Amino acid sequence: MSSPNEQSLRELLRRVHERLRGAEKVEAETREWLIALTQDIERTLAGERPARREPPVPRLEALAVKFEASHPALARTLMQLVDALGKAGI
Repeated sequence: MSSPNEQSLRELLRRVHERLRGAEKVEAETREWLIALTQDIERTLAGERPARREPPVPRLEALAVKFEASHPALARTLMQLVDALGKAGI
């Protein structure tokens, strides 16, 4: 059974994907970068090695800042994910 932190992270990842699908004007490169980043987090939660070695938090924070004006709901969800990752030690 997964821990409450892991469940919270999975829920946040689900919301990121949902908000990303609803965001119409997101550059293709940025969208792909965010999808790859969330897949890395999902791999980590599954006990696998992520595709990239850089920590996800700085990349997520940079994306949250980028989306703050154009997609505030996505930016808020990304910052919640950053917070949850920090609490989980990822």
